[in-house]
Amino acid sequence: MNIEIITTPNANLKETGFGTIKACNSICDSIEKQGHSIRISVCKTKGDLDAVAKRNPDLVVLAVKYVILEGGEEIWLSEFFEDNKINYSGSCRGVLEFDSSKTLAKKHLRNAGVKTAEYFLASPGQYANQSELPVQFPLFIKPSGAANGNGVDDTSFVTDMSQYGKKIESLFDIYGVPVLVEEYLDGREFTVAVFKDSTGSLIASPIEIVPPASGPGLRILGERVKKDDSEELLRIDDIKLKNVLNELAVSVFEKLGVRDFGRIDIKTDNSGLCYFMEANLVPGMTRGSSYFPLACEIASEIGYDRLIEVIVDRCLDRKGDESAQSQMRLEIA
Repeated sequence: MNIEIITTPNANLKETGFGTIKACNSICDSIEKQGHSIRISVCKTKGDLDAVAKRNPDLVVLAVKYVILEGGEEIWLSEFFEDNKINYSGSCRGVLEFDSSKTLAKKHLRNAGVKTAEYFLASPGQYANQSELPVQFPLFIKPSGAANGNGVDDTSFVTDMSQYGKKIESLFDIYGVPVLVEEYLDGREFTVAVFKDSTGSLIASPIEIVPPASGPGLRILGERVKKDDSEELLRIDDIKLKNVLNELAVSVFEKLGVRDFGRIDIKTDNSGLCYFMEANLVPGMTRGSSYFPLACEIASEIGYDRLIEVIVDRCLDRKGDESAQSQMRLEIA
């Protein structure tokens, strides 16, 4: 089969994606081992995308959600290739919007009965004093649409209006949009890699993420921690906890209408209750460091090459999708 990995120069992208060209090369190597014809296409213009469409590959693996043109216009890749009737990996644009907007995902899932942390959006000067805040301190503040820990550090944890105002102003200056403010959950942090195999069955692989201590009682999974790979990724041996995480992650996967794969982030409060935090629908795929492939390896003993093979096989054979949806089963790691 002829397969192309589609990416774009992404040094300035604050959105989720498979990662740098290193991740694309890793995926390329794995696909090549399967005997497919594979190439990486770095697309910067509409003409670059048109050239891919003209080649009409059997599958395009989308390493990013969209390409930003010189004038600032965004071309969503799933939409572009759907319009050109070319098979693509991952979810459609409507579903990927849940990845781009954390608040959109939270609102949708809360309406569907999924437990999420209390939250609100805020701009500088919007709330003059503590009594006006929709949720009370302590709070956690982060960009509403960024990924990879961008904008998250120890100052994201705030306990008074002075800290709150400074963080809101800082993030608004960088991103230019209202900032996401959540109730602070002081429990444990988890992520669950979920993907469909060639039969349509869901494979869920949960792990615990333990950031290094960064202050009195603080362990913040922020941009610096992720860049330094200083967090610990732990296998979960507690069967009951593993089942709760898997069930919540699969419920989110289904309720958001995710196709092929996604990574679901979950956090607990101090009593151990699990809350949905966010969905990463174009998760990092760098061999040896990204959470998605590491979760599959740690929790389910699925190596990187095997993971890519299963995902690609699923994408190449979409027959029976509708019947598979009604028969989906969870395979506990």
